[in-house]
Amino acid sequence: MNGVMIQYFHWYHPGDLWNEFADRVILLKDLGFTAAWMPPAPKGDLGTEGRGYDPYDLYDLGEFDQKGGVPTRYGTREEYLNAIEKAHEAGISVYADIVLNHRMGGDENEWITVHEVDENNRNNIISEPFDVSANTRFTFPARKGKYSDFIWDYRCFSGIDTAWKNRKKITGIFKIHNEYGTEWTDDVSHQLGNYDYLMGADVEYRNPHVIQEMKNWIRWYSETTQVDGFRLDALKHFSSDFLKEWITYIKTEVDPGCYILGEFWKDDAEKIGIFSDKMDELISCFDAPLHYNFFRASEEGSDYDLRRILTGSLLEKRPLYSVSFVENHDTQQLQALESTVKDWFKPLAYAIILLSEEAYPCVFYPDLFGAEYTDIKDGEEINIVMPKVEILPALLKARHQFAYGEQIRYFDHPNCIAWVRKGDEDHSVCVTIISNSEEGSKEIEIGKEYAYAVFKDFLGYRNDEVTADGNGKAVFRVNARSVSVWVRSDA
Repeated sequence: MNGVMIQYFHWYHPGDLWNEFADRVILLKDLGFTAAWMPPAPKGDLGTEGRGYDPYDLYDLGEFDQKGGVPTRYGTREEYLNAIEKAHEAGISVYADIVLNHRMGGDENEWITVHEVDENNRNNIISEPFDVSANTRFTFPARKGKYSDFIWDYRCFSGIDTAWKNRKKITGIFKIHNEYGTEWTDDVSHQLGNYDYLMGADVEYRNPHVIQEMKNWIRWYSETTQVDGFRLDALKHFSSDFLKEWITYIKTEVDPGCYILGEFWKDDAEKIGIFSDKMDELISCFDAPLHYNFFRASEEGSDYDLRRILTGSLLEKRPLYSVSFVENHDTQQLQALESTVKDWFKPLAYAIILLSEEAYPCVFYPDLFGAEYTDIKDGEEINIVMPKVEILPALLKARHQFAYGEQIRYFDHPNCIAWVRKGDEDHSVCVTIISNSEEGSKEIEIGKEYAYAVFKDFLGYRNDEVTADGNGKAVFRVNARSVSVWVRSDA
């Protein structure tokens, strides 16, 4: 089917997204999208100013008057459910973004005991235990127990970054003392010594009541929304033992066909592979190493060796469990993981993820629709314009029509590479060629069945035609710093 996903949001999307998406589902279907990754739907601490990564009440999808109003940044519960229904009517699956690591915006303070740890080595304790007042009790008074009467308190959390001592606000990383110990859980990333803590009130997944509540919630969410899968945020930062148990529960007792996609952000495919093994390959992961290859290639220009563009990527190492992307809401300009692929290289990068065998590509919203936004950096207001990747609709069409069959790579030149998709009973051969320097060419033997066949550039960057010889061999060309997709002129 050549499935392709769209990340239907970016960090600075202005809002009212559920209605916008519902209005565009037919367009997305016509472009060939088969799935949409949507932003977090639950109510966050920042209300309509938040992006969903500040979770307050996971049961509030824009239904209750909490945190400044009823809707979230993206709309109301009714609009969210309608958007999902419209997607399903168009044959598009919906993947919901889920934030499991932390909570923000508690309703009441509690007196708790904590100790402080070194921000750069969380195993290094830098204070004696002391008592503080902390915002760790979540009662959701506006919801009044609807859907769940579970109350979150300090026993449900392992750490915080803000508290009050002697009536003064203090900040840092503070390990909460409760019956689950005074140490961080060990089955997390060991970056910074122990990366259990990320932000907010860090959820304690050694608490069996928390585990059961999260199972109850995901069943409710799945049945309520009818989503087809989940994108899980920040997997480096919480218990992989819990995660495996929770995903197994989803796939055995909630929805066996549920697609699970995780953000385990590492630039090393081997480390992502170790995590995947621990999850018994129940989960797919974003190919961050491939993104960084694209980023470096766009920065280095002709100095980058295109023969290595897939080296160290999940697409190379574990293609069946990888999701390829060019960039996302974290890597866009002014965001925490800023590593924006330069505009000139984006058509080349999208050609790689859309036309390569075994790739499951994810297209970023601004690359299809464009975006403009303003934010503050180092005290200065900066305006960012993200233009559309104009050739992207044609590349999506090429994927749908031609990206089939066995792949043969011609990764034999540092500045010009190509690959052939040989097609199948219903689809013709396709040759993709890219250059990061001057005009390039490749002599490619397509096969005797294509003797004297005439080829054209499906993308229209080149106006010449290529005719294969009697043995099905031809020389295909590409413009400087460009991409061409050669298909039969009668295809």
